[in-house]
Amino acid sequence: MTLPDNSKVILQAEGIVKVLGEAPNQVKVLKGVDLELQTGELSLLMGPSGSGKTTLLSILGCILSPTEGRLALSGQRTDQMSKEQLANLRRKHVGFVFQSYNLVPTLSAVENVMLALDLRDLSGPDAYDNAAEALEAVGLGHRINAMPSKMSGGEKQRVSIARALAGSPSVVLADEPTAALDAKNGMAVMELLAKVAQDTRRAVLAVTHDHRTLQYADRIITIDDGRIAHSERPKIDGTTHLAEAAH
Repeated sequence: MTLPDNSKVILQAEGIVKVLGEAPNQVKVLKGVDLELQTGELSLLMGPSGSGKTTLLSILGCILSPTEGRLALSGQRTDQMSKEQLANLRRKHVGFVFQSYNLVPTLSAVENVMLALDLRDLSGPDAYDNAAEALEAVGLGHRINAMPSKMSGGEKQRVSIARALAGSPSVVLADEPTAALDAKNGMAVMELLAKVAQDTRRAVLAVTHDHRTLQYADRIITIDDGRIAHSERPKIDGTTHLAEAAH
């Protein structure tokens, strides 16, 4: 499972199976998922509750390990890695955006972003400059000293995206990034994620139930009952065509 040097594929999952719980109450949440993420694309992962979306996102982000199957991130296979090696890979290559923002309420916007950089062993003036640059990139350069209690929901999610971008990860994974926002702020966040995905060094994958987000997708992946049902790439006219057959 070696990725070619010139490939746009930054993340590759093959035959991912995840079993949760202990016998006799085990549940097979993922049942053989094959998935690739390409740089320069915003992919949306959709499916009903209980279909395995969040579990798959956690495995792709190296938070959970699969029961079976292989994962390669930025050309590095994870199946032989220790927990410490996985954590280092995650810190270097993955940025997370959460539905509930997960900001530290006692820290300012720039300090929240710097906290993520500290986990990547970057601190001091360089971390501040990097964090300020990330906030500028998401349109919050004028709010770097604002506290979360003084921010709107949309601003908090922008800080969360800035935090995910700090350190220039190869993959950004977003879990229901618009769920806690009104329509206007939700679409603004999706526009921002689409812009982030234009970077040819990075792939973005967002889990969503919100069909209003479809217009921003380069690729729409549907998961059902632990399997990828199909994958579509929107056409210019707004319709879609099947990119991958159902498994």
